[in-house]
Amino acid sequence: MNNGIAENISLSEDGAAVVIIDQTHLPNETKYLQLYKARDLYNAISTLKVRGAPAIGIFAAYALYVLARQSKAKDYKGFLADVMENSALLDFSRPTAVNLSKQLRRMERLVANMDGSQITQILDAMREEAEQIQREDIDMCLAISENGLALIRDGAGVLTYCNAGPLATSRYGTALGPILLARERGMDLNVYCCETRPLLQGARLTTYELYKAGVDCTLICDNMASAVMSEGKIDAVFVGCDRASLNGDIANKVGTSGLAVLAKYYGVPFYVFCPSSTIDQDCMTGTEIEIEQRQPEEIKEKFFRKPIAPPGIKCYNPAFDVTENKLITAIITERGISRAPYIQSLAQFT
Repeated sequence: MNNGIAENISLSEDGAAVVIIDQTHLPNETKYLQLYKARDLYNAISTLKVRGAPAIGIFAAYALYVLARQSKAKDYKGFLADVMENSALLDFSRPTAVNLSKQLRRMERLVANMDGSQITQILDAMREEAEQIQREDIDMCLAISENGLALIRDGAGVLTYCNAGPLATSRYGTALGPILLARERGMDLNVYCCETRPLLQGARLTTYELYKAGVDCTLICDNMASAVMSEGKIDAVFVGCDRASLNGDIANKVGTSGLAVLAKYYGVPFYVFCPSSTIDQDCMTGTEIEIEQRQPEEIKEKFFRKPIAPPGIKCYNPAFDVTENKLITAIITERGISRAPYIQSLAQFT
């Protein structure tokens, strides 16, 4: 894929560090970090240097391998204890995106099933498993993109929210995947990108990706979504997903549920794109999804030269909200397109 965006997650040549693009510096600076300390790997997730549900899962798998290389354990029991401790630390970094915990559990199971193996053999297996997770993500993104491409026509207007492109995955992305694939195949779409408060990931990251790929995109403030829908400029809304429940409720960047309400009012199809791994089989409805609360400074100070509110003002800053399944036209995974009733259609893809 020639979208002008370099690989955003990889291992260093010697395997001793995870290499990422620091997304907090985009779009003004492309800065690479080599991370190997537990504190820095944890902070990379919690401070959004790496973000996007699939990308976090890939990063966590590599991070667990990098930390396992540093274990001083002389036997399997001690090595397993170190792996489990580091996995618990990484898992605590962000609560909402299910891919983080799923990929960590996958790595844990690998190690737990290798009792009796040499530590060097386990490390080799851990590296291969982490690389396999990334390869699977690349295949998954392409499949989602192909499935989503069937939902749009040449010249369509698409509204996006937050960031669900290559920076949030390995290639193509989820919600941006069909748009980028359409561009590769000669289709011209008109994409409107909401800025996505409070972290501006639509303005900073989605427009960056689309601009690099040569896609016609227009940045709008979040409160302009109703205006562009009422003017007939939007044929579909494409959003990603950090966790989906079995009944089809989804958690995505805060503000997604409001867009879904607007889309319902204006008769605009509202599509959710996510890997099947983002469907939480232990979560029946969206009311069970834990919503991450972030620091008030992200509203009052971040991206501004001076604070924009009084120092003592209280802030409510959830990172995500839950969109009810009745507002969703379809959920697109790598395995196909699901429609209501989701409790039945999603069951076929999990």
